[in-house]
Amino acid sequence: MTPRGTPAPVGVLFVCTGNICRSPTAEGVFRAAVAAAGLERRVVAASAGTHGYHVGEAPDPRSIATARRHGIDLAALRARQVEAADFSRFRYVLAADRGHLDRLRRLAPPGATARIDLIMAFAPGQGDELLDPYYGNQDGFEVVLRQCRAAAAGLLDHIQRYDFAGGGDKG
Repeated sequence: MTPRGTPAPVGVLFVCTGNICRSPTAEGVFRAAVAAAGLERRVVAASAGTHGYHVGEAPDPRSIATARRHGIDLAALRARQVEAADFSRFRYVLAADRGHLDRLRRLAPPGATARIDLIMAFAPGQGDELLDPYYGNQDGFEVVLRQCRAAAAGLLDHIQRYDFAGGGDKG
């Protein structure tokens, strides 16, 4: 609990390889959904990479430009690497693809409390993994943003139904 008896915010960490394309896009899109729902005090989001290739760097310029076209600002985000404390700090640690999911499960320390899952688990019928746009053209970044919107809507609905209801994660 936080001061005055209010529950601690539900934390969500989005993870990809270097934290410059998929995970910052997922973070930005989810934050926008949280803000649109007026839940900024109840839900927090961050992103990280499984590898430290880009620590301290801004998201890929193509991710920033795509998000900006959709009214989402990623420019202030900076890449960081997943750390052991994240598995207790966040309620959800969500991977862009199965490779990340496997790595996160191996990185999770004993006693980790986070639900480790795929981002797209919250967007049934939209595919299992986020497309990796890094080596492709601009269209891939648009696809990722659309995928992230679908996942953000499903995840926010899930959090409101299960975490806010006090029953914990049922899904």
